[in-house]
Amino acid sequence: MTTSPSAQLIDGVALSRQLRGELAREASALTQRGVRPGLAVILVGEDPASQVYVRNKIKACEEAGLHSVFEKYDATLSQADLLARIESLNTDNAIHGILVQMPLPKHIDPHRVIETIATSKDVDGFSTLSAGELMTGAPGFNPCTPYGCMKLIESTGIDLRGKHAVVIGRSNTVGKPMAVMLLQKNATVTICHSATHNLKSHTLQADVIVAAVGRRDVLTADMVKPGAVVIDVGMNRNDEGKLCGDVDFAGVRNVAGHITPVPGGVGPMTITMLLVNTLEAAQRVAAL
Repeated sequence: MTTSPSAQLIDGVALSRQLRGELAREASALTQRGVRPGLAVILVGEDPASQVYVRNKIKACEEAGLHSVFEKYDATLSQADLLARIESLNTDNAIHGILVQMPLPKHIDPHRVIETIATSKDVDGFSTLSAGELMTGAPGFNPCTPYGCMKLIESTGIDLRGKHAVVIGRSNTVGKPMAVMLLQKNATVTICHSATHNLKSHTLQADVIVAAVGRRDVLTADMVKPGAVVIDVGMNRNDEGKLCGDVDFAGVRNVAGHITPVPGGVGPMTITMLLVNTLEAAQRVAAL
């Protein structure tokens, strides 16, 4: 197998910092016009990972000059009470984005929760209507993780027109919207998943690979075409307990042209795009 020099790292931390700087300036300008972008974050229960994610989102909001509201509830909160609180936030003019942190306790239906959030405030881009807007090219909110992936790909300078992109994973939150966004940039897209025969035969043809299945080493060096752009969405733990992605980073970086690290790749961009969506929601209100 021919190998290239070590792949260029796509630094999600640096790109995120740059985008947040631009976002802070826009948020400040909007605030001076009387509309301060506001995000409400709701956490139900004691999930440790969720608490870390929420803390990072609130911190990022504050650093960018956005107004943030954090509401934490016991795992015993009823579905009816949660839906009622969302309805209240839907009509709160100081709030432009609403995010309910997943996962929720088992007695609460996540679909009901997501569909209760006003589409104009669905900054996670998870609702059925938001998905339809993405599919049809209507102005809506892109799901934050694939949106961040697109920004990372864009930062490499690659023109996606006519390029072959392979998305490994078909989730509603990453895989499917990722494929649609790549299509919108005129890439030729293949979606692979657990029932795909001979995954390697597909990935070896790819100019861009997005790995998003939540399984270690799903993509190894022998599965990558020299010079390909590799985006690793996975968040796993290795045998030593350290964070790792879906990609065998040590091996693949010797073949790929560009690659995202884990951590420090997609993660920071997901939060950044949440802020971008919240700013955009506020800008739409200001334009009314």
